Amino acid sequence: AKCLNGLGGAGALLTLLAALLVPPVRADITDGNSEHLKREHSLTKPYQGVGTSPSSQWDFWGSTLVTSQYVRLTADERSKQGSIWNTVPCFLKDWEMHVQFKVHGSGKKNLHGDGFAVWYTKDRLQPGPVFGSTANFHGLAIFIDTYPNDEAADRSFPYISAMVNNGSLSYDHGKDGRPTELGGCSADVRNKDYDTYLAIRYSKGRLTVMVDIDDKNEWKECIDIGGVRLPIGYYFGASAATGDLADNHDIISMKLYQLMVEHSAEDDNLDWTKIEPSVSLLKSPKDNIDDPTGNFRSTSLTGWKVFLLLLCALLGIVVCAVVGAVVFQKRQERNKRFY
Repeated sequence: AKCLNGLGGAGALLTLLAALLVPPVRADITDGNSEHLKREHSLTKPYQGVGTSPSSQWDFWGSTLVTSQYVRLTADERSKQGSIWNTVPCFLKDWEMHVQFKVHGSGKKNLHGDGFAVWYTKDRLQPGPVFGSTANFHGLAIFIDTYPNDEAADRSFPYISAMVNNGSLSYDHGKDGRPTELGGCSADVRNKDYDTYLAIRYSKGRLTVMVDIDDKNEWKECIDIGGVRLPIGYYFGASAATGDLADNHDIISMKLYQLMVEHSAEDDNLDWTKIEPSVSLLKSPKDNIDDPTGNFRSTSLTGWKVFLLLLCALLGIVVCAVVGAVVFQKRQERNKRFY
């Protein structure tokens, strides 16, 4: 009877944990409600005064060409670097950035490059080797890598990945950023004759990256990572680079939306300007294992992954308890025969 009661308790514990660990239904990514559009952090046509007016809220560098229809970070020419940066630091705790972009050129498959990046960093206009920007940055980077440097990796390109850095790490081009990658997905974004979009959401420590690249007017999840800590007061920007291979890397628009989210009193009392960029993972990004299919993957063991892991562990405990109960009962019966 005691064994059966123990099993009943284990079942109740399993039910309780299942209820607690089922990941909550995540709200749809914002549809771009204009009431929450932050114009001081947004770049839209016709880009009047960008880089030329003293009152401009955006500045550019390098090979960047600003027209009335697009901002071309690099032309389809070799060895070019360009970037565009918001001059106003962002003090929103919860935000969502929508980027309309176009990557196109004359190069055939795997004969084009290198890609572009969207940044939320402490410093701006810092040229460097990582898609036209500095390698040891502080903050968040989303890379849209169009050329596979690591031929040994079984991964389909173009590939989108995320990286959070406190200045101590460096993006490894030779390995396509895999040692520091937090998550990513393959995304066929080149030479499309329709609009392509990227959405980056940061809210309550969760980073979500979505794409709309199939002309279906719907978001598809690419990256979803919890435990991300980013400060306020950093700058948004975008940069691109070409090497021996080239592409046109165009930014059509960057629109930032404020997310109306309630925080705990503890969060509200924090000095968010002094938060160190970091990610709480159950394993290091260096432990990444590539998905051979090149599909969505994330290294953080959250949501269903944690639930399934604990479910397997609890089932193992239940099986051991049942086996133990049977063995114990057999021994009791055997002992009775000697009395």
